Amino acid sequence: MFRLTRPLARAVASQLAPRSTAPMRPAAFSSSLRSARSLSSLPGYEKGAPKPPAPRTPLISILMEINDKTGNLHDVLRYFWKYDLNITRIESRPAKPNALNETRFDFFVDFEADSKDDLSVQKLLAALETKTTKVLVLDEKDVVWFPRHLSELDLIANRTLDAGADLESDHPGFNDQVYRQRRAELATVAQEYVWDQPIPRIDYTKDEVDTWGAVWDRMEDLLDKHACAEYKKSFVSMKEHCGYGRERIPQQQDITDYLLTKTGFRMRPVAGLLSSRDFLNGLAFRTFFSTQYIRHHSMPLYTPEPDICHELLGHAPMFADQDFADFSQEIGLASLGASDEDVQQLAWCYWHSVEFGLCREGNENKAYGAGLLSSFGELEYACADYRPAGGTEDRPEIKPWDPAVAGKQEFPITTYQPIYFLADSLNDAKSKMRAFTESLQKPFMSRYNENDNSIWIDRPVKRAFGDPRDSGGQ
Repeated sequence: MFRLTRPLARAVASQLAPRSTAPMRPAAFSSSLRSARSLSSLPGYEKGAPKPPAPRTPLISILMEINDKTGNLHDVLRYFWKYDLNITRIESRPAKPNALNETRFDFFVDFEADSKDDLSVQKLLAALETKTTKVLVLDEKDVVWFPRHLSELDLIANRTLDAGADLESDHPGFNDQVYRQRRAELATVAQEYVWDQPIPRIDYTKDEVDTWGAVWDRMEDLLDKHACAEYKKSFVSMKEHCGYGRERIPQQQDITDYLLTKTGFRMRPVAGLLSSRDFLNGLAFRTFFSTQYIRHHSMPLYTPEPDICHELLGHAPMFADQDFADFSQEIGLASLGASDEDVQQLAWCYWHSVEFGLCREGNENKAYGAGLLSSFGELEYACADYRPAGGTEDRPEIKPWDPAVAGKQEFPITTYQPIYFLADSLNDAKSKMRAFTESLQKPFMSRYNENDNSIWIDRPVKRAFGDPRDSGGQ
């Protein structure tokens, strides 16, 4: 759950570890440069059960430009062996042709060394200058703080913009002290949660279950009519495996156990609204920050804020679909270390897709956005071809899904959306989102390592701003 505030290119990098015994595979760069190899392990981390990252060996990163000629790459790499410097990653990209129109490649290389002033490093650089057309040491870059391991979500989960018990004066439960105490209890549960522990099970009250049931009854038929096929498939399965039903509110741990087997996604309890940056950073780890409280029982079909009806009926079933899960993670990875301007664009893309996105099925528009899938009025308004729908004769404008446009499209937060974005399919939405994130000016490329729940990045950075462990980190 996040609040939109004003304030990636996925790395498909090859890696080379000359002393490793891990399986290696050829990388397809150029016919004369195919001696490069790829290693799927992440430097500095062990494979196996998820755990916080161990201290990493200091790395030096360099950029080399090499002409595409037989044997050139071999001649360059042998100097790393000669000076006993262990390569942990190598990535190639085509470089712009020179004045003679010669084909060249840029190679980004990480190798283990304490300092670029070490004698062995200096000898290496001197040797490389004789074998390459360019060699540069990539200095550490200062970036906005971002989590590098799943455990570091603990540092941002409680950076809420407001707590779950803090209600506005127009909230239906504002004068209900019992309801407010319940919200405070659930906020405490979320605040005390630790990343590697089971999510606490909530004993929901009769009023809470009755409220859930009222929403369920109102939504069930509309979801069957207007939800996308991927949602309906997951929804049926989650009734069987996660305890979904009108008389029982499903538990986040049961949903997490199910999603992990499907797409690797998980739920994470949160006490209140997060900033766009913190919320989207969680998606990079295939983690969805979710509330555990429910709207006030006096108005079961209205909520001024996201609650479990929105999170569990709207969001959770979609995370069981691989294309949607990948799409969501693309947005998350792109948010890591991004500028405030890019975070806003990504948050607005999220709003127009994950919250209010439509996709085409046959001759009909279907909903995949959670803001629609948990709102009986707006779901009908957005998808039905008849009028009145959703209590109005008005019709929204439907635009083709284009993240570059969606990322700049303003929107209301208290009324139906006047504009929706329509994708050809979830795969189409994912592909276009990936292309858009690759167009952003990123300080680094990143990739999620699901073996140890860590983020790999392609160059050295210093997380210099907004560290949540500092008093001024927010």
